[in-house]
Amino acid sequence: MYPLHRPRRLRTTPAMRRLVSETEVRPRQLVLPMFVKEGLGSPAEIGSMPGVLQHTRDSLRKAAVEAVQAGVGGIMLFGVPAERDAVGSAGTDPDGILNAALGDLRAELGDSTVLMSDCCLDEFTDHGHCGVLAADGTVDNDATLAAYGELAVAQARAGAHVVGPSGMMDGQIAFIRNALDAAGCTDTGILAYAVKYASAFYGPFRDAVESQLAGDRKTYQQDPANAREAIREVQLDLAEGADMVMVKPALLYLDVLRSVAEISDVPVAAYQISGEYAMIEAAAANGWIDRERSILESLTSIRRAGADIILTYWAVEAARWLDR
Repeated sequence: MYPLHRPRRLRTTPAMRRLVSETEVRPRQLVLPMFVKEGLGSPAEIGSMPGVLQHTRDSLRKAAVEAVQAGVGGIMLFGVPAERDAVGSAGTDPDGILNAALGDLRAELGDSTVLMSDCCLDEFTDHGHCGVLAADGTVDNDATLAAYGELAVAQARAGAHVVGPSGMMDGQIAFIRNALDAAGCTDTGILAYAVKYASAFYGPFRDAVESQLAGDRKTYQQDPANAREAIREVQLDLAEGADMVMVKPALLYLDVLRSVAEISDVPVAAYQISGEYAMIEAAAANGWIDRERSILESLTSIRRAGADIILTYWAVEAARWLDR
């Protein structure tokens, strides 16, 4: 007796496998997160993220041009200020590092890529939380919304095509949309960090932005045990006017990503975060895994789960591999 079904026939050659491949990753679907630090004399490597840099304004421009030439779909920019305060005022300052760098990139790149900005306070506060603190030390949701509105308008005026509220405050999308529209920034999009978990894998990112956080963000970021809650968060952000929604982290929450993709009527993004990046880099550096294959497999898994857009620190390198 011979097998009636032989699925291996569709795996016999590279050409056959390419012909029947179900999931494709293209450079245009990748967004590169980048860091720019105020007062930096030269680019500085982030120790826990090999190959990722804190940029000067000049090196940021050059690296952004290279990313666009490689074909990446967008850039997500984070700022590291020289001084912080309790309300994150450096974030709304038109001359602050993030807004100044946004202006640099918009002047350099125009509309050749999608320029995104992190619309959150955590990089700019001396306590490291994503919002304004109440007298008892908790994050004041509604006071934070007012700050987010100012941040969004400042970033849109500086040159961002899309603002990315990442603070997980209740009502943030509606408040930011109203603030942008009232300021005449009706074409500025909102990438909602609709599903953001209180993950243990953000450590390298906090090195990158020199976070001042003591404690945790469990009162506003989601419990890793909860999946239904993620769907509620997405539905609320969609109702409030999000142009895109995102799941963060990506690899550890592929089940959630799939569920979000099934209900969303706007593009779905996923953020392959710093800890996920660092794990693969560390294993590859030790010779335990094949670096290129592991990176591309991880990106494919995120696309297969339903992401239309992937934020990844490998965006430029992966784009070049994909277009070989």
